[in-house]
Amino acid sequence: MPDNAVHEECGVFGVFLNRTADVAGTVYYGLYALQHRGQESCGIVVNDDGLFRLHCDVGLVSEVFHSETLAKLGRGNMAVGHVRYGTTGGTGRLNAQPIVVNHVKGSTALAHNGNLVNSWELRRTLELQGSIFHTTSDTEVISYIITRERLTSGSIEEAVERTMNHIKGAYSLVIMSPSKLIAARDERGFRPLCYGELPGGGWVVASESCALDAVGARFVRDVDPGEIIVFDKNGVRSIRSHCGKQQQSMCVFEYIYFARPDSVLDGCSVHAARLRAGEFLAHSHPVDADIVVGVPDSGLDAASGYSKASGIPYGLGFLKNKYIGRTFIAPDQADREISVRIKLNPISSTVKGKRVVLVDDSIVRGTTSERIVRLLRDAGATEVHMRISAPPFMNPCYYGTDIDSRENLIACHHSIDEIAQIIGADSLGYLSVEQARQLAADSHCGGFCTACFSGEYPTETPKKRQKYRFETKISEREDAE
Repeated sequence: MPDNAVHEECGVFGVFLNRTADVAGTVYYGLYALQHRGQESCGIVVNDDGLFRLHCDVGLVSEVFHSETLAKLGRGNMAVGHVRYGTTGGTGRLNAQPIVVNHVKGSTALAHNGNLVNSWELRRTLELQGSIFHTTSDTEVISYIITRERLTSGSIEEAVERTMNHIKGAYSLVIMSPSKLIAARDERGFRPLCYGELPGGGWVVASESCALDAVGARFVRDVDPGEIIVFDKNGVRSIRSHCGKQQQSMCVFEYIYFARPDSVLDGCSVHAARLRAGEFLAHSHPVDADIVVGVPDSGLDAASGYSKASGIPYGLGFLKNKYIGRTFIAPDQADREISVRIKLNPISSTVKGKRVVLVDDSIVRGTTSERIVRLLRDAGATEVHMRISAPPFMNPCYYGTDIDSRENLIACHHSIDEIAQIIGADSLGYLSVEQARQLAADSHCGGFCTACFSGEYPTETPKKRQKYRFETKISEREDAE
């Protein structure tokens, strides 16, 4: 999905060993595998016998960490890492993670994926109790509550267990104390989290199984919704006091777009789910055509599924420039037009003179889709029939997806036929909400969140319907005072 796309908040990674080793290097490779989950900033904290060393900055993993940087982090027996795309809190180094808090009982490092729905209320309460915030992200709220609970509890895991009584919404956490690594997932399991075992001993925790593969770890299992898993010198322990209290609501868009296709989430292959999406589209929105092409990267699997189910040949329709990083800037309209061609270039020999089925994962504002359709027509396609492997976006997300209001969602203001006309497609077809719920039918997930499509939110939502950001709220408060 190119620019003007939907983004997801973060990826988390942690490692625990019973020996001293180059844990920073392990986390580095784990974060590299999770780079698709966040390209804004990244960070690593290494635990060397209770001494925490942190490095984080704005940029890709390869930009922030070099051999010298990793050497300065040094060796240790534990480390936590994070890649971020901010949805709550401003951009920049200030909100880079992991967050490290030093307190009377030691130090704690926290990496978080997801969004809380009650973070503003919690922050306000903490401020009135004397807490001083240095960032505008809800992750700092979680870290302060864990610290507060740790001061009156007997262990870090007990503090995390108590914290889960207060925080609401989506959170997959990796937490490091001087002696333990902890993984925790919210009661509804909005965001993925899993763990695996390293050869020779040791454990890793990651947002996706592809990161376990990257460091040579054997996948053990997913962290269950509401579960807390503790890794320490005595082995692995599970705390399940928060399990089974809520209906599971895994974000279905993880299968459609966010996760890497080689990952397995809650027992279901992401690749298989996307093939199934294409098959659903072929049955629901058939069309006479000569070739099926996908928009790289997340549209490719669905295009393959559409081809298989329809019998229309699959072809490579675009070449994606893999050498363009986050710093590529398109400051004005003319440059933005050029940027689409630089990032995606059609293969004219595939589409010239042909009726094309174009498969992509979503349409947000419609501007990028219009440019991609135009690229195919300029390359000689006689017809372009667009198929989307997700339902139309109709509602804001409060759980970690960068859809903050209905204002800029094209499906909220136009019919499907009107959208097809706007983007220049001969026809347009979306996945239905019910089909989206069936994409991962073979998983052990107990249910899916489709709120951004259906408006059926599995939790309470913030009091203001527009998805809030801390810096906006702070500004409003200062104006009032």
